[in-house]
Amino acid sequence: MSKTYVITGGAGFIGSNLAHTLAAREPDADITIIDDFRSGDFRNLEGFKGDLITADLSRVDLTPWFDDVKVDVVFHLASITDTTDHDQYRQCHDNIEGWRNLLGTFTSKKTRIVYASSAATYGIAAGINRVDQPQKPANVYAFSKVQLENLARQWSRSNPKQAIIGLRFFNVYGPRETHKLKASSMILQLAQQMLAGKQPRIFTAGEQKRDFVYVNDIVDFMLAAARADITSGVYNAGSGVARSFNDIVTNLNRVLNLNLPPEYIDNPYSFYQPHTEADLAETERALLTQPAFTLETGIDDYFASGWLK
Repeated sequence: MSKTYVITGGAGFIGSNLAHTLAAREPDADITIIDDFRSGDFRNLEGFKGDLITADLSRVDLTPWFDDVKVDVVFHLASITDTTDHDQYRQCHDNIEGWRNLLGTFTSKKTRIVYASSAATYGIAAGINRVDQPQKPANVYAFSKVQLENLARQWSRSNPKQAIIGLRFFNVYGPRETHKLKASSMILQLAQQMLAGKQPRIFTAGEQKRDFVYVNDIVDFMLAAARADITSGVYNAGSGVARSFNDIVTNLNRVLNLNLPPEYIDNPYSFYQPHTEADLAETERALLTQPAFTLETGIDDYFASGWLK
């Protein structure tokens, strides 16, 4: 029997990749996207044949669409994704109230909900990030994601038979992120500098490390959460490996057939994270999946897709 899915933020980077993957794997599925296009782009949905509700999730009444519809899974990706947007009211209102509205719409139904949290909730502490460590958000975007997790826990207590699963995304990169401009991954930004004939600019020494995770792996994490035999919880979604910015430059030179050395610049940020790395032990145990892409194979696939430009 075909399933019914809802993807909030489906015109955005990760949401559009999820929509296309779902459509390819389940061609008979009924897929509805909700997006207000603040963080999305219509070009990401080229070829998409499902329904589109164009609305601000924090302000729309979803009842007319879903009151009498059996939805199997909601994937919640809608968010203000620009971490440099420090308007506290806008970040908190739109991210938190949109989430509250969505939860209210599907209360007491059998719909499973998979939602995007963020590794930013860990704050600037360096090292391996485990889901049970204290959360110390360093900006209002991360703070809003902590509140999503808090609401999810409260909602789960009131709806114990309904699964709600959060994924803390690490540094995601891949096709369909071009529209994000300065909020796009450093892999795309450095590639664009190099394709323009410029030296890639990274902070001095270039050995700061991040958990860079390819978007195809993030999609697989979400689909695994949609079918896992678990009720509720929060899990890391990363590659499980920390790689340096020098590694990125080396691999971009390789796939772009260039030989541009980095231009090292001083790091002006006292709160900069020198190292992030997802501990995936709980993720692999609960979701029965693990990343398929290394940094090398992820950049290879990104280049082959034609979106690394």
